[in-house]
Amino acid sequence: MIQFLSFLLFTAFVAAYASWQLRKDKLNTKDGFFLGGRSLTGIVIAGSMLLTNISTEHLIGMNGSAYKNGAIIIAWEVTSALALVVAALYFIPRYLKMGLTTIPEFLEKRFDGMTRTFIALLLIISFVSTLLPIVLYTGAINIESIFEISDLLNVTKQQGLWLTVLVVGIIGAVYAIFGGLKMVAHTDTINGYGLLIAGLAIPLLALLDIGGGNAWEGLIKVFENAPEKFNVVSREPSVGPGAREAILPFSVLFTGLIINQLYFWTMHQSIIQRALGAVSLKEAQKGLLYTGVLKILIPLVIILPGIIGFYYFGDSLYDSPDTVYPALVKRVLPIWLTGFFVAVVMGAILSTFNSALNSAATIFSLGIYQKYIEKKADEKKLVWIGRLTSTVLAIFAIGVAPFVANAPAGLYQLLQQLNGIFFVPMATVILAGFFFPKVSPTGAKAGLLFGLVFYILVDLILKIELHFIHIWGIEFILNVAVMHAVSAFSPRTHSFTITDVGVVDMKEWKYAKGLSVILVVITLAIYILLGSVG
Repeated sequence: MIQFLSFLLFTAFVAAYASWQLRKDKLNTKDGFFLGGRSLTGIVIAGSMLLTNISTEHLIGMNGSAYKNGAIIIAWEVTSALALVVAALYFIPRYLKMGLTTIPEFLEKRFDGMTRTFIALLLIISFVSTLLPIVLYTGAINIESIFEISDLLNVTKQQGLWLTVLVVGIIGAVYAIFGGLKMVAHTDTINGYGLLIAGLAIPLLALLDIGGGNAWEGLIKVFENAPEKFNVVSREPSVGPGAREAILPFSVLFTGLIINQLYFWTMHQSIIQRALGAVSLKEAQKGLLYTGVLKILIPLVIILPGIIGFYYFGDSLYDSPDTVYPALVKRVLPIWLTGFFVAVVMGAILSTFNSALNSAATIFSLGIYQKYIEKKADEKKLVWIGRLTSTVLAIFAIGVAPFVANAPAGLYQLLQQLNGIFFVPMATVILAGFFFPKVSPTGAKAGLLFGLVFYILVDLILKIELHFIHIWGIEFILNVAVMHAVSAFSPRTHSFTITDVGVVDMKEWKYAKGLSVILVVITLAIYILLGSVG
């Protein structure tokens, strides 16, 4: 009973706080609904970005991988800080100067309307096909595995799954449909910092248990038990036999992982939309760099518990690594904290869900509906279309998610691979828009189409013995080459310059460069200090 009460109290507090923050907002305007009225501050941006990024898949999947493979997967997290530095110092000043609401808008300014439409459609397809139903499905499975909702409610696991999907889907949809980006951002902020606190509590409680009340002694025991688990440099093959099965070879950090991190943190609509809603450049830079700090800390939540799990369980769970984190939570978490933990874990799921809904609605309303269906639609009509889009996509995701659970075991992995098809071509086009002035609209579209075909051919059909992240890097280089080759035969006919439209204050945060240097140094130090242990 106490678990259910603490769950309800925290969930109600989050909803009440977010609603209070929106009490004076005009949610029937384009900026009000899609960009939070351009009023988001650094703290809100960072909390929302963190929770949009972190989900139960990280808590379960990455801790399971760390239990089995050690800390080599830390690269996904700490190198994010480097991408966030680039986002804060280079990309967001230009985005805000142009007054962008969506990233595809930039492509229309730099190339043409068709390039914008192609990217907008790819983004919506990627949200609908890979993100929305999968987030609900994996979230429901993970909540069930940690908290055994079906046993708590005395129903079958299938019924528990349906109920969890329904509850999370409805709550997430309500936030996105009625509150827009600002509601999403404020609920994310509370849940995000709640997840950080609760997530840090798990390894701390475990280390206190192991060390007899002394966390440092507990950490020493965990390290001495398996020092090799703390090594962050993987010596797995990235080329040849075994490359396709490798987790994260060290060499891929210098090829496709760079493109992945740049795309996700500087161009992905559901992430960067928070910074686009900033009240000023100063607050946007704060938000991005604060997120970088959090990404440096987050391995304590999604990697260290997995290594601690190896201390407790040895190799007994190697065949089922996804059970490690739930087992650790059940072992160390006091019963009175369980409800709070359920609430923040559910918050992590619905954050990714409602962020995708809001981003898809923004892209469709402004990039498809206004451009091709009703060019003279006023702001109220665009907001209504956005809410309708969110509603349709939410119903679709809620209806499909439970059936994903009954699909073949390889479906989730296949969908993740399909998601990989989209982002490298999109990243190439956006980067070409900034850094390759000779690339023409025709060249951009040629590179986009080439990239889509290349990845499917090399990774999914030919299955070349090469780590998939290396394939991303090769694809990026070939995309750029194709763009330049086509542009030589079909050159640009108009010039492009970034002009300040005066939407927000463009004064930089005075500590932006200093904190950026600190984040780079810490990232390098992690690899220097932990690259040779064990």
